Amino acid sequence: MSNPVYGKKTGTSRNGEKLPAALWVLLIGLIVFLVWAPFQAGLFNGLVLNFEKPMFGAVLIGSLLMLVWVAAFFKRIKLDEQRDWTAVWVLLIPITYVLALISAASHYFAMNMVLIQCLYAILFIIGLYLLQDRKANSVIETTIITVAYLIVLFGLLNWLGQGKTASALIGWFSSTVINGQYNQPIWIDSNGPRLASVFQYPNTYAAFLMAFFFVAVFAITRSKKWYSQAIHAFMLVPMVLSILLTLSRGGLIFLPVVFVILLLFLKPAKQILWILYSLIAGVATIAIAKSVTDLGQQFHLGQIGDPAKGWGYILSVSALVAVIAWLIQRFVAPKLEQITERWSAKKFANLWLPLVSVVAVVILVVLLLGTNLKHVLPGNIGQRLENINMQQHSLLERLTFYKDAVKVLKDYPVIGAGGGAWANIYEKYQNNPYSSRQAHSFIMQYLVEVGILGFILLVAFLAYVFYKYIRGYVHADESKRNDYFVYFIVVLSILIHSLMDFNMSYIFIGMLVFLGLGGMAAAMDSKPVKRLAVKPSGIRAIYSAVMVIGSLILLFVSTRYIQASGAVEKGKTLMTTSSNFQEIQSQFVEALKKRADQPDAVLNYNVLLRAGYEQTKDESFYEQDLKLLTDAIQKDPFNKNMYNQLIALYELKGEPEKAYEVLKDNAHRYVYDQNWYEKLIVKSFELGYQALGKGASDQKDKYFRSGLDAYQHVVNGVEHLKTLPKGQMQGRAFAVTPTMALNAGKMQYMMNQPAEAAAILKQGLGPDLNDPANREIARWYLAALQRSGGSDQALYDQLIQLDPSEKESIDNLTTMNF
Repeated sequence: MSNPVYGKKTGTSRNGEKLPAALWVLLIGLIVFLVWAPFQAGLFNGLVLNFEKPMFGAVLIGSLLMLVWVAAFFKRIKLDEQRDWTAVWVLLIPITYVLALISAASHYFAMNMVLIQCLYAILFIIGLYLLQDRKANSVIETTIITVAYLIVLFGLLNWLGQGKTASALIGWFSSTVINGQYNQPIWIDSNGPRLASVFQYPNTYAAFLMAFFFVAVFAITRSKKWYSQAIHAFMLVPMVLSILLTLSRGGLIFLPVVFVILLLFLKPAKQILWILYSLIAGVATIAIAKSVTDLGQQFHLGQIGDPAKGWGYILSVSALVAVIAWLIQRFVAPKLEQITERWSAKKFANLWLPLVSVVAVVILVVLLLGTNLKHVLPGNIGQRLENINMQQHSLLERLTFYKDAVKVLKDYPVIGAGGGAWANIYEKYQNNPYSSRQAHSFIMQYLVEVGILGFILLVAFLAYVFYKYIRGYVHADESKRNDYFVYFIVVLSILIHSLMDFNMSYIFIGMLVFLGLGGMAAAMDSKPVKRLAVKPSGIRAIYSAVMVIGSLILLFVSTRYIQASGAVEKGKTLMTTSSNFQEIQSQFVEALKKRADQPDAVLNYNVLLRAGYEQTKDESFYEQDLKLLTDAIQKDPFNKNMYNQLIALYELKGEPEKAYEVLKDNAHRYVYDQNWYEKLIVKSFELGYQALGKGASDQKDKYFRSGLDAYQHVVNGVEHLKTLPKGQMQGRAFAVTPTMALNAGKMQYMMNQPAEAAAILKQGLGPDLNDPANREIARWYLAALQRSGGSDQALYDQLIQLDPSEKESIDNLTTMNF
């Protein structure tokens, strides 16, 4: 353990000795975990009930693996090297999430993230120690690559119409297979069908494919056995093709960036081979891309019944690439090594080809974007490339997210707003009414969640691991470099792509990153550190105790969370199949007993209790429901669904003033929610009108002013939306609705400001006066005009012609005093 992987010494544990039984258990458990995880929708932290049980299941498995790790590595815990101390440092990452609970926007989501970050720390520690063993490292690396290739094949099976067959193979262990079909491996949007494979999100799949394309190219150049070279080469075309089928512009943009960075770590001979294999794979893919793309699109759009012949194109071209790669490795690669031997010995020899590659990439981009060369790609892929520019809506929207994230950070600067905060809090800070429960940037989302303190700790940790790994890599010989470079490729590729997407919201992706970081740390340039005053046996006992206690807590918590989610799911099912109140209630009570702030349990139990109150008028149902909602809101103060349910409960009880207070006090949390402001304006008018009838002028003015303030907020928001860049989409509807205009106009009129009332009412006036709502607006509008000395004779004549009694109604309004 004390000997560095890179450097002159090599521990005997890495030279072929038998692995202990506990280590074998750990190894097998980790393999099973890595195979199981991606087929649970990549363990997406989607912040909804459907994704929870697999997510907590992953934490439970990780906790068990940590207990096995303690048994396997207890005697090797010494903390006498820099490498060892990273196992302590990584624990600070989940601790920052624990600190963020203090100011969490949602205690529920924040606790979920604490568990997820604990899982990442566990995988880093396991990787740090386990991957120092040469056999274990080889097994885990092979497992990761094999799983990646299976994911690629799984995606193409779905693209080419064999989705049910592919789903049947994994349905026995995947919760994402529903009615015999994996849920959404193909994402259909305005661009047409897009390949998403296990992740259900094309952009994250593109990041994954990019990482493992480079892994495959590296594996070809590293492998000594012909069949290994052929297998990795065979997968190049399926991966490049899959990247194109994702229609991910980010994937295509970041791929050359990561490629050039990776070239810097290779000798000239390997650089040439990497470029050669990438070109071969690219040309081979383009040769079949249009046919395979068209077949898949036609199938998923219902135009053809069987696109399976696409496999003929893929398999034949992949086999050809495999043969070419084997021939290159067999006959060309050795000569390249000889030819470039002198070149490699020169200083900065590895810089020239990356620089040439940058120039080549720029030329290729110019040709693809500015000429007809893009038409060699399938139509929708070429169109996606054509739309890459600085005014493209996807980029503008992401930049808006990031600016809004900075606004959140200003309010939660030090420890952040807690895990999952963006999903709950973004509506308060958003620049326009977009809907995005992800910030589309790992960095910005991380800053929002744990603030500057947590971000600094993470960046320092990543920087240290990367620095020590690269330092060790530079001084190591070729064979040592090859042992851990796969982890570096995966971590670098995913983190770079995550700068502008939410890949790390997929726990499986996070697992790969932290396990990869563990592999990099296992190979780091490690030096001894000053021993602590505590004896090694004491350090071993303390660290092991912390890990065991932490793992047991995680086991207990994750088990209860799984039980809570399961009870909610059962309760929801019973609500549609059973009329037994007690039977349904017991499930939600059980869920809240296991996890008091479970939002789905709260919302569904609320529906049940409110129905009980509606049917029986028993006050106990009302009191119980009220307490349920108000207690939950204290821990989840941005949960709009809970506020809406509370408003509905107050309305049902005949307490509109309380409903109004909820609308008014929380409007600032949902600045572009058109429905929220419409309800606030309507409620303000209703209560103000009631106060007017009672002669309570102060109350009337209070309600009317708040309603008019809400109306002005909408007007200001609409004006702001006109300033959005031309290419940026507004998002959800946000406008002055006829209902808003009518009620705001009435309030202004009743505050004896008829000219202002007329201006407001005119905005809500529609052309169809047969519509009762339009007719009412027209009536009040014409009255306001008359009272302020104006007129609209054409509208007046049209309204009177439709209904002569409207003349009297208008006159009555004109003569009323408020």
